[in-house]
Amino acid sequence: MKCLVILMFCHAISAETHFLKFYFTGSSGFRNVPVYEIAGKLDDIEGVFCNNKIFYVKINWVKKIFSDDPKLFEFIESSCFITNPAFFRYMIAELMKKFNQSEGIHALQRIGGCELNMETKEVTGFLKYGYDGEDFIELDLNGLKWIALRKEALFLKQLWEMDTQDLIFNRDLLTNRCYQVLNYSLVAGHSYLFRTGYPSVSLLQKTPSSPVRCHATGFYPKRFLMFWRKDGEEIHEGVDPGDILSNEDNTFQYRVDLNISSIPPEDWARYDCVFQFTGAEDKILIKLDKEVIKTNRDESSQRKIIIIAVISVMISIIITALAFTAFKKKNDRSVIHESETIPLRN
Repeated sequence: MKCLVILMFCHAISAETHFLKFYFTGSSGFRNVPVYEIAGKLDDIEGVFCNNKIFYVKINWVKKIFSDDPKLFEFIESSCFITNPAFFRYMIAELMKKFNQSEGIHALQRIGGCELNMETKEVTGFLKYGYDGEDFIELDLNGLKWIALRKEALFLKQLWEMDTQDLIFNRDLLTNRCYQVLNYSLVAGHSYLFRTGYPSVSLLQKTPSSPVRCHATGFYPKRFLMFWRKDGEEIHEGVDPGDILSNEDNTFQYRVDLNISSIPPEDWARYDCVFQFTGAEDKILIKLDKEVIKTNRDESSQRKIIIIAVISVMISIIITALAFTAFKKKNDRSVIHESETIPLRN
């Protein structure tokens, strides 16, 4: 059975290297989860998604690639709805037998794609499988053989290496075909792939004793430096960097915290946070300054003041209403009493 890999997106890591990656996942035992899906990513941005029911293209210039190359679209559509779902169902069933698993939740993953060096034009393909979260078997394109990463994968190594046509098919797909599609993608998506989006950088703090967080969001590409400095020199002590996260608009965000517990207020001006794209000369600087730190403390205080004011007004209204009611009742009783003492005229 062919080990089909879809190649069409590039992932820009640097000015000289581009990656294309597709993630395949087949599963068994999950409820309300598709048994098969593909996610195509470029620069960690998802460009296309499909499973055995839907096929969704998320980027306009990718749609143009499909319209210009109908055969590529047919190949991907078949992989999403027919070839790969059947292959993954079969493989999961075989692996469950190999591991003596009669039931339970299980997943088979595959990552395939290639790397293109723009200076040397060298293409490096890759194809690897994982089972239940662990590496299982991968393809060695140089030796044109499979490498078993677990002893349970030896039977697949022996089986798949018998199919020399499949090995040649994968080598061509992961190198020649990938090179063609990458070049075409770079042209079609040039304005998207090589754009520069500068971030919004701000200082955040939860409480006066909390670390000060330097937070950048909305930037692209994911090639950048961000750090704290003291007197113009990068520092690492008391600094806690975070993880690069993706935003819904295909940009990124990042944070790096500075512990200020041992920094006297008079020394704050010596510190600043720096954001800079790799290879660029311009920087975004933000000084460690209490006046620019954003916090929810003031908002909380304002909310408390508003709540207290509202409660005070409500209490005043209630007291006034009770007093008016009491006065009205007392006045009504006086009127009734007076009417009882007035003699009736014949």
